[in-house]
Amino acid sequence: MKWSVRIGRFAGIEVRLHATFLLVLGFVIASEVMGRGSVWAAMDGVVFFCSVFACVLLHEFGHALAAARYGIRTHDITLLPIGGVARLERMPDRPQQEFWVALAGPAVNVVIAGVFFAWMLANHGVIGWDDLEAESLPLSLRLLLVNVTLVVFNLVPAFPMDGGRVLRALLALRMDYSRATRIAATLGQVIAVLFAFVGLMGIFGGMGNPLLLFIALFVWIAARQEAGVVELRSQLGGARVRDAMLTSYWTLAPADPLARAVDLVMAGSQQDFPVVDELRVVGILTRKRLLGALSESGRWTPVGASMNREFVVADADGLLSAALQSRSGPTFEPIPVLHRGVLVGLLTWDNVSDYMLIQAALRRPSGRSEMPPVLPA
Repeated sequence: MKWSVRIGRFAGIEVRLHATFLLVLGFVIASEVMGRGSVWAAMDGVVFFCSVFACVLLHEFGHALAAARYGIRTHDITLLPIGGVARLERMPDRPQQEFWVALAGPAVNVVIAGVFFAWMLANHGVIGWDDLEAESLPLSLRLLLVNVTLVVFNLVPAFPMDGGRVLRALLALRMDYSRATRIAATLGQVIAVLFAFVGLMGIFGGMGNPLLLFIALFVWIAARQEAGVVELRSQLGGARVRDAMLTSYWTLAPADPLARAVDLVMAGSQQDFPVVDELRVVGILTRKRLLGALSESGRWTPVGASMNREFVVADADGLLSAALQSRSGPTFEPIPVLHRGVLVGLLTWDNVSDYMLIQAALRRPSGRSEMPPVLPA
């Protein structure tokens, strides 16, 4: 994810921190200092803030480890101000698998809440309403309440949140996967509208929580995107990556100057170039990066200094829908296609679009014979 930095690797999964997370952390510190006028209060706020996101991180690891049981690898987990995102290489193929993967995250928060509840009982006795209404709550009680909130919030059936994925999995047991997704996505958007309404009440009426506006926007957009991805997968069916990949293309070497890329762009229609070093793909030089490097460094800068070193690859025999799952949309970078470790093609959005249009035209009934014409001898 852009604007994120790597902070470590745990259980073989890379953990990243989004830059906006630091902005929110700074806001928390400033608010605590100005609100309570104490450095200790600021430290308490920071500890609580980081503890909450540690619970969110464990929540995402719950999803990742459950997915690993079904042979699904997690590329990375990114912490955002609104929560965490575990980027799986693909979604589970069976509804039962998606059901358990979706529930694994909230289950982790149930366990964490149980631990804090036992701690509170052992050290403070039974928790009453007076304890909850106190001006300053102990950290353990605050984290207990946070984890209960995470469980309840994530199980709201607003797709693509965990509750929405559970709903889709249950629907997919009785109907087509695409239809189940449309129903779950529609319900998610309805709930997003309700969130937005309550959020607006918070702004204009002094009730509710304005933060719900941001959550509503996220749920609405994510539900729409997820539904689009599933619809795309349905249209692609069992197509393989090799069916839609570009097979006539130019490559660059890391030592080539950007002037070489400029010449190739002007000579044809290719805009993005795989960078190959001794038959191994080491980067992608996109049109955007090329233009930026030309304006900053000039045409004689080596390609290796400007290429994108973080990219995904696809296997030529893999499913096209799986390759596009995390790269849907007209702005994604091209995907190098490998066969036995060797570059054999390039997957671009233009080629995928052309492939889908051709397949749609072939499926359209025309009344004409599919046999090739007989040419005169």
